[in-house]
Amino acid sequence: MIAKVESSGRILERLYGRYNHRRFVGLDPLAFLYKYSKPRDVEIVGFLAAALAYGRVEQITRSLSELFGRMGRSPYEFTAGFGDSQREWLAGFKHRFNTGEDVADLLAVFRYMLEKSGSIEKFFLAGYSRDNENVLPAVESFCARAIAIHRKLTGREASEGLRYMLTRPSGGSPCKRMNLFLRWMARKDDVDPGIWRGIDKAKLIVPVDVHLARLSAILGLHESKNVTLKTALAITRAFAAVSPDDPVKYDFALCRVGILEGCTGKPREFCSECELWGFCEKRFAARDVVAAGQGRR
Repeated sequence: MIAKVESSGRILERLYGRYNHRRFVGLDPLAFLYKYSKPRDVEIVGFLAAALAYGRVEQITRSLSELFGRMGRSPYEFTAGFGDSQREWLAGFKHRFNTGEDVADLLAVFRYMLEKSGSIEKFFLAGYSRDNENVLPAVESFCARAIAIHRKLTGREASEGLRYMLTRPSGGSPCKRMNLFLRWMARKDDVDPGIWRGIDKAKLIVPVDVHLARLSAILGLHESKNVTLKTALAITRAFAAVSPDDPVKYDFALCRVGILEGCTGKPREFCSECELWGFCEKRFAARDVVAAGQGRR
């Protein structure tokens, strides 16, 4: 196990050095955060960008461009003054199964947060404790309190779309989009803006989707068949064995292997040039052995 950690650790560090640069942000939803200079705008934009970061990249980019265009020059001001007229501005918006009504309900909740706490960060920190092993209890608290605010404001239960944007870890979800938002907020380097100061980045959980899960499995960091909260925790522990103070630092760089290099987990012409080739070569060889054995039956 120690040898595996050391081997994967060296690869992760090389990937971080190669890919963890602003020029590789490209069409990543993170790019929208860098269109704003004021932290109060960035945290609003960050949450919405992460919440809608599902589906094809082109579709995400179109939806976010449309949404922030509707919100005008300052997403913070749009949210802080949210009311019936702002809700009308969002009518007709749709990103896959999230509608303008879902976004409007979320922004009404955010307005309440801003009025009571001053920022989304301060509202989040009300449920955060450095004594907890990780941020998951704080994520659970944040989402539960946000849904309770919606119920208080409207007298009705949250829609499925709103709940999707406020996914809670208690249901076993890896909470990829919430953890992505927290990575952007709590980490500061050439990629992540890190405008929040109250969260220990060592407590973050890796935002895992099927692509990162596949690449992490290639490195031998987990054996999950499905992407669940357990998968995210296993990958986070593996990253933490390499970088205990900042385990999520490798998320962006490792994802670039899939995004920039087009890795699908299947052999391709340029595989031998990839940092992961040593691991993949063994997997492909083992697969061939199994296939040959089955063919002799």
